[in-house]
Amino acid sequence: MSDDANLIERFLEMLVAETGASRNTLSAYRTDLEQASAILGGRLSVADQEMVKKLPAAWRNLQNSTVARKSSSLRRFFGFLIEEGFRENDPSNALPRPGMVRSLPKTLSHGQIENLFRVIAEGLDSEPVKPAILRLSAIMELLYGSGLRASELVSLQRSALSGDKPFLIIRGKGERERLVPISQQARDAVRRWMDHVDPRETWLFPSRKSHISRIRLYQIVKELAVTAGIHPEHISPHVLRHAFATHLLEGGADLRALQTLLGHSDISTTQIYTHIDSARLVELVNNRHPLSQRNLAR
Repeated sequence: MSDDANLIERFLEMLVAETGASRNTLSAYRTDLEQASAILGGRLSVADQEMVKKLPAAWRNLQNSTVARKSSSLRRFFGFLIEEGFRENDPSNALPRPGMVRSLPKTLSHGQIENLFRVIAEGLDSEPVKPAILRLSAIMELLYGSGLRASELVSLQRSALSGDKPFLIIRGKGERERLVPISQQARDAVRRWMDHVDPRETWLFPSRKSHISRIRLYQIVKELAVTAGIHPEHISPHVLRHAFATHLLEGGADLRALQTLLGHSDISTTQIYTHIDSARLVELVNNRHPLSQRNLAR
């Protein structure tokens, strides 16, 4: 194993041990570091500033957000090498710091959500009801009704729905556990689906060898979208999570409560949804502020 490959593995082991980094986070770090190592001929761990300056040229066709992520990955890697005594100097100053314009998350309108669940309702009204429709109903109730991440949903175990408790125990990013409320409608949908799952199965949504993959989940959601008249590029499990958050905020949910429901470690991540709901906030100030009420009374 080359020095770069060995040190990248040790760096990833550190992330798991110290931060409990998720599989997806580790995969992103690995990809960024291995690609940078390849560009520098396997000499990333010993690269000086002149060598590191080759990386921005290789990234020139990438989006600012991608360049920023790659630069962040490398800065953290170089910091690790210095802390562990593998090198003395930090060449990170040669990495770019592109300006970040955070794009608003995609979401769905209330009408589009209604169309998705209308298709499911029609399937549930048919005789006999197909198991695929029962599974689809449970999936959609959990994605939109509880705001689960794709990785959280596919890895749900049968035991996650315990007795009559009105919540699920979810193990999210960084192996952090949180309680997620589940509506009675979602609970009923999950129980109807569980009747068609072998009691010996570990997973709520099993496949042949394990649980369904995230790729298969994306396919299931996009197939439903097409039937509901929604362009498949406009929807994904994560878009449904965004819709869950946006519609809760529109309904008056507290931002801190929303942070807890979504499993965000930082409130700044949750605050992106306040931009989506700006029209409702303006209306709220105009119609509910005491001075506004005084003017109306006059």
